[in-house]
Amino acid sequence: MQPPFPGMDPYLEQPSLWPDVHHRLISAIGDQLQAKLSSGYRAVITPYVSFESIEIAPVRRVVPDVALVARGPFAAPGGSAVAVAAPEVAEAPLHLPAFMTVPVEYARIEIRTVRDQVLVTALELLSPANKRPGADGADAYEQKRQEIFSSTAHLMELDLLRGGRRPQVARPLPDAPYFIFLSRMEHRPQLEIWPLALDAAIPVVPVPLRYPDAPITLELGRAIHEAYQRARYDLEIDYREPPPLPELSAAEAAWLDEHLRAQGARGGRG
Repeated sequence: MQPPFPGMDPYLEQPSLWPDVHHRLISAIGDQLQAKLSSGYRAVITPYVSFESIEIAPVRRVVPDVALVARGPFAAPGGSAVAVAAPEVAEAPLHLPAFMTVPVEYARIEIRTVRDQVLVTALELLSPANKRPGADGADAYEQKRQEIFSSTAHLMELDLLRGGRRPQVARPLPDAPYFIFLSRMEHRPQLEIWPLALDAAIPVVPVPLRYPDAPITLELGRAIHEAYQRARYDLEIDYREPPPLPELSAAEAAWLDEHLRAQGARGGRG
C-alpha cells in the first residue's frame, strides 16, 4: 500500500511502532545521503541507547513460580471433613497493556570525512527521550546540542514527533506538527527552520558539508515513504482509529478524516 499522507504519517508516532520507524528511517536517510556524497565523506550510522516507556506486546506466556494444588475437603480435628466453599472470582472488567520502561536502541547519522573521521554534519532524528521534560530527557539533549553549537560541525534536527518539548529556539515557533531545524556552523546562532504540515509534501532541504563543498540534499518525504512501504506499516496501522496522542486540532482532525476517506483508508466519502 502507498503511504496515505503526502509527508509524515502521524500514525507512525505510536510508541510501540516508533523504535522500528526510527531505525528504518535512519537507514533510508543514511543510504540516500551516502549515494549523494563524494568520496571524501561517509554517512555513518551511530547507535545509542535510550530508556523509553513504551507499550510492549505479549510475546510469551509466563509460568508462575507458585502452584496452587487442590487437596480435597479440609479435615477438621476429630476426623470429620468440612467442605469449604470457594469464593466467586470476579472477572476483570478491563484488559489493557501497561507501559514498560525499557532500553531502546536508536541511532543518529554523522557525516564524517574519510580517514581522519572529522565530524562535519550531525543529523538527529529526535526520539521521545530527546523531547521528554527532565534532566535525563530534553535537558540532556539540549546539553549535547549546545556542545555541537560550540564545535565546527553543522547540526540538522528532524522533529517528526508532535508531543514533547521542541528543540529550544529564541523565539516562539509557529503552530505546526513537525519541524526540520538546521544550524550551519557559519550562520550561528541563526537557525533555518522548516515547519511541516500534515497536508503538504515535505520540502527538499540542504545538508551542508565542509567549505567549499556544495551541500547535498535530503529528500525526507521520499525516505519516509520508502521506509513505510518496505516495513509494510499498512498491515499494522488501523486508520479507522484516531492517531496517537497528542490530539490533533479540530481543523487537523477534520482534514485527516476527509483525507483518509478520500484515500480509501477510512471507509468511504461522506
